[in-house]
Amino acid sequence: MNRAATEPATRASARAAPGGAKPVVYAALAGNLAIALTKFVAAGLSGSSAMLSEGVHSLVDTGNELLLLYGMRRARQPPDRLHPLGHARELYFWTFIVALLIFALGAGVSVYEGISQLRHPQPLADARAAYAVLAISFVFEAVSWWFALREFRRAKGRFGYLQAVRDSKDPSTFTVLFEDSAALLGLLLALAGVALSHALAMPVFDGLASLCIGALLGATALFLARESKGLLVGEAAHPQLDEALRRIAAQTPGIVRVNGVLTTQLGPEQVVGALSAEFHDTLRTPDIEACVDHIESRVREHHPEVLMLFVKPQRPEVWRARHDARLGGDDQGGNTHA
Repeated sequence: MNRAATEPATRASARAAPGGAKPVVYAALAGNLAIALTKFVAAGLSGSSAMLSEGVHSLVDTGNELLLLYGMRRARQPPDRLHPLGHARELYFWTFIVALLIFALGAGVSVYEGISQLRHPQPLADARAAYAVLAISFVFEAVSWWFALREFRRAKGRFGYLQAVRDSKDPSTFTVLFEDSAALLGLLLALAGVALSHALAMPVFDGLASLCIGALLGATALFLARESKGLLVGEAAHPQLDEALRRIAAQTPGIVRVNGVLTTQLGPEQVVGALSAEFHDTLRTPDIEACVDHIESRVREHHPEVLMLFVKPQRPEVWRARHDARLGGDDQGGNTHA
């Protein structure tokens, strides 16, 4: 017997993108657009390849924020016939596209400009313009970075930063933070390249700075792509939620034992789960249905992020055999008895 605990579409779609279009994304969008235009003007005046790389970097970041906002809006679309579980994973898809753009455009253009400057060094035309723009850009980027850091620290709770990124189911928060962090480091690299090129009259340092910026963006993009790919393919929900579902079922009268729980994260606050349990042999079909109804109501009450929960009456040996066969014999949950 399979039963699904389904909430109204309005509640499900409302949870698909928590917080809607976050202020931190809007702040990063406005800052990156203004900075990109300023950097391009400075690059034209100074002839700095590192400054041009930074302009491309900020322009790519501006497009990235637009894609994140678009992904948030798409994730809020209600379920339909072709997408009965909604569109929550749209956010994960567009976050992955953002990582690809950082790598292809940001890192690619920076490396190309750096190689061009090394092959055909061009002295800086006006270093003062580059210094002024770098200083202004650093201030704007620092403000945007602080907003992103504050939001991420609020979301991560007691966990460490790296662990919070790995466990996070909302990529929009850490994507903006990593973009802004890379932008600040890129500005420092650009400043070093411009300063050394100007002080030593060696434009080769400007090209080296551009290459370093490209390497920085490439590393950032690969990390973001790795994290986004896991969410896009389908990660399990937090282990705490699995334990909570197992505990609710174990406390339900009529349940002999809970064999195991499987969950899949559809969106930042949208989960689908399947629960296998052994019921008392004396229960009739209406009694089993009442048990399932009790589990569903408790889950809806305490964990509204669970969009659907499928409860399957099953003997423990059947669960173990199918679970082990699915995981290739690696028993990671067959002994979870209540």
